[in-house]
Parts: sequence; C-alpha cells; structure tokens
Amino acid sequence: MKNILVSGGAGFIGSHLCTRLINEGHHVICLDNLFTGAEANIEHLKSNSFFEFVHHDVEFPYHTETLDEIYNLACPASPIHYQYDAIKTIKTSVLGAINMLGLAKKTNAKILQASTSEIYGDPVVHPQVEDYWGNVNPIGIRSCYDEGKRCSETLFMDYHRQNNIRIKIIRIFNTYGPRMLPNDGRVVSNFVVQALQDHDITIYGTGDQTRSFQYIDDLIEGMVRMMNTEDEFIGPVNLGNPNEFSILELAEKVIQLTGSKSKLVFKPLPHDDPKQRQPDITLAKEKLNWKPTIELEDGLKRIVEYFKEYRNIDYIDKRENNIV
Repeated sequence: MKNILVSGGAGFIGSHLCTRLINEGHHVICLDNLFTGAEANIEHLKSNSFFEFVHHDVEFPYHTETLDEIYNLACPASPIHYQYDAIKTIKTSVLGAINMLGLAKKTNAKILQASTSEIYGDPVVHPQVEDYWGNVNPIGIRSCYDEGKRCSETLFMDYHRQNNIRIKIIRIFNTYGPRMLPNDGRVVSNFVVQALQDHDITIYGTGDQTRSFQYIDDLIEGMVRMMNTEDEFIGPVNLGNPNEFSILELAEKVIQLTGSKSKLVFKPLPHDDPKQRQPDITLAKEKLNWKPTIELEDGLKRIVEYFKEYRNIDYIDKRENNIV
C-alpha cells in the first residue's frame, strides 16, 4: 500500500485516477476546492476507509507527514472554466505546483505533473513531439492556462535540478469520458449534449481543424504507468490518441450515434484556437509500453450513454462562457 495524494482529485480526470488507485489497494488523499470538481464524482469512494477527501485549494500549502506519491492535477482545464477567472487559473497552476513540489520535498514523495498539449499552442510541427517547444501567445485569452502549465513544467524541472525532487511530467491531449461536465465547453461534451437535446450543434470555424480524442481509461493507464517508471525517466511524455479527426467528422459521428435531429451551425473560431492537435506517442510506446486501446466510436458510445443518464440534462444552461 502507498500513501498517495491527488490534487484536483474530485474532477473529471482526478476522480477516475482516485478510483483506480483505491482499487489497487492504496491509501488516497483527494484534495479539491470543488471549483470544477464535484463531490458526486467521488461519492462512491467515501465509504472506503483508505480514501480521504479534503476540501482544499492548492494555492495554499497543504501539510501531511507521510506520502509516497503525488499526482498534481489541480487546475480548471476547459476554456470556459479557465477563462472565467484567468488570474485564479494561473495562480492554481503556478502556486499549486510550488506548494505540491514543496510537499514532495518535505515527504520525499515522487510527484507527477499533469501538463497539457496546450503547451504546444497553435503548433507549426505536426504531429507534436515532446522536444517541440511550442507556438504559444503569452498575452492571449488562453495564455492563463497555456503559460500557467508551461511555467509548471519549468518549476518541476528546476525543483528536480536544484532539490533532487523525483518528478514525472505528462502532457495530456484531448480526453473525454464519464464525469465530464456537460457545460464545460469541451467539444465532445458540447456535441453529445446538444445532440441528445436535438439542439443545433455549434461548430467554431469551418470544422476543418483537427483534434485527437483519448478515452479516460486509456489516460489513467498511461498516468499510472508513468508514475511507476524508474526515477531516471522524468519525461515529458505525450499521452493521447494519435488518430486525428476533424471537428466536422466528430459532429457527424455524434449525430449518427445519437440518432439526433440536430443541425450544424457555424460560428467564428475563437482567438488562438489551435488548428491542429495530434500527439506523437513514440516515447510513450517505448518507455511505458503504452498506447490507447479504446477508439473514438466505442468511447463515444459510452459517453452518450452517460449523458443520457445525466439527471440534470434538461437544465443545462447553454449560454456561452457561463458557468452554472
């Protein structure tokens, strides 16, 4: 049994990770301020004596005496949520990284940073490889997230070099699955919710821009494998599905799977929205013996069923850039 802390543990990705770690027999401390996370995501874990939920904001230090591993996931990750309070977003990334790294130093824990494909910005290298430095606008509306995550990676590397902290860095590409928020502005949840309500499906730009969609179970497997690699291997490592789809193709798949009467409507592309996104996962295959196993159609079927059962689907507020 390991003592493991997961910051952002009540969020979409964090709650799946906590479940995996509990199922493996570990003691898990789940830190979350519930800004985008929800206690409902971890309700099934609360009766487990090995699970502990702590309502805490990683902008502030957290103290515990014994830890083996830390997964640092805390940060709003969808444009609607991270742009809602841009200053808090970058504080969460930067101060959160400092506080979690400080805790790792104190407890001699190994620590994994959940970074993002957004550090590549609007890439001029395609597909994206880990040694590509990115093409990021440092003063744009997305930079609170993009640059916050880039700074987090810098902090992790400097704590490693200066204080010998055992670190791991992963870069997460578009991920979807159960427990996504229906109003978070991410393309998969947007399309599925709109289709199930027979509302128009909103496509920004022409729909020719591409993304690569990874199912949550594949991501969690990659995260755990990365944490379990030898200390000498720190990354960064891309975790994503290398199969590339246009946004228009995604919309058509969702309409087909839901049997929706939705029509496609087109709106202007948001500022700094990347035109292409596709991971090169050669390094993950080599070092983690990892690759995605759940392809888009199978994963979409699962999330369609999830949102069909979502209790408040009739009350989802469709106003853009609004948190409900």
